[in-house]
Amino acid sequence: MQIAAFKSATGEGLGVVVGEHIAVMHEGIEGSSETALQKLIDGGESALSEWASKSATAKQVSLSDVTLLPPVVSRRAAIICVGKNYHAHAREFFGSGFDSTGKDEIPTEAVIFGKMGSSLVGHGENINASLDPTNTVDYEGELAIIIGKEAHKVAREDAFNFIFGYTVCNDVTSRELQKRHNQWLLGKSLDSFCPLGPWIVTKEEVGDITKQTLTTTVNGEERQCASIADLIFDIPGLIETLSATMTLQPGDIIATGTPAGVGIGHKPPKYLAPGDRVEVTVTGIGTLANSVI
Repeated sequence: MQIAAFKSATGEGLGVVVGEHIAVMHEGIEGSSETALQKLIDGGESALSEWASKSATAKQVSLSDVTLLPPVVSRRAAIICVGKNYHAHAREFFGSGFDSTGKDEIPTEAVIFGKMGSSLVGHGENINASLDPTNTVDYEGELAIIIGKEAHKVAREDAFNFIFGYTVCNDVTSRELQKRHNQWLLGKSLDSFCPLGPWIVTKEEVGDITKQTLTTTVNGEERQCASIADLIFDIPGLIETLSATMTLQPGDIIATGTPAGVGIGHKPPKYLAPGDRVEVTVTGIGTLANSVI
């Protein structure tokens, strides 16, 4: 099931993607789609089954007639991110001169940081590069996990039981601010620097996530391409590590890291500029596309 949050002329909604349309399962005022998504996730398998049966006869709207919103339970929530989680990218970042995380080319423990919820935008919304005074805006295509139920001290063999679904993330970054401040929050959390979407696909529909491929293009030029199976710290390991000391909540987002091919990996760096269009595709999920202004 593909679950999309959207805005139309009459308000906000949440529904099931059916081809080029959305079967509308919820309509309401601004912010209500977030509450509806939280209720769906909390409802578990029974709520998904109810949606599956009702979506066949629900009102439909065309995808071309709505604006897709980031599929989140709250724009105020922090986003948990994983750095240097593909071997080739870890090496390219280590050699870029921007890595302030330590002396290891390949990390021995997961590198965890966060992005502010205020950085979220949806599919089709703009990345505002003008907010970066250093003009070093970079793209990072990533797979994102949506947590499905409260998770604390989860063993890796049980990890997939705590996943609701998956979506696509672009962990847009100001490289100079990332380097300048050592900790990555400021360089990662500029407004509009976390495109997320275009929708959530439930884990059952995706199946074996390690068989999927992530690709990023800029203006049609392929920059990144990797198998999800290439993650250094895999999805069960990430959930085990994070939940060992914190409680993950339903709707929490984990961006799992970006592969090689980011802008700073090129000589000279290929930073994003106004007019560029970035598309991040994860097979089995969809394409997240955003233009740069």
